[in-house]
Amino acid sequence: MTCTHFDALGPVARRTRGCEECEATGDSWVHLRACLVCGKVCCCDTSKNQHMTKHFQETGHPVMRSVEPHEHWAWCYVDHAVMELM
Repeated sequence: MTCTHFDALGPVARRTRGCEECEATGDSWVHLRACLVCGKVCCCDTSKNQHMTKHFQETGHPVMRSVEPHEHWAWCYVDHAVMELM
């Protein structure tokens, strides 16, 4: 299966440096991800709140990327596909 969601993406600026949801509640996170549709930064599924997956479920925004240092990949929730980023 080929994912076409990556093809429709353009540059998106991150809205915050940390997880927006965790920062609002004073909670912590493990790793950060950024939505490649709107730029919202959320915590990963390893984090107890799993805010990026919740963001996908609420908005339908299909693709996110890791914003961890030295990680250059993106994930499509719809097609369960990973893409290496330059």
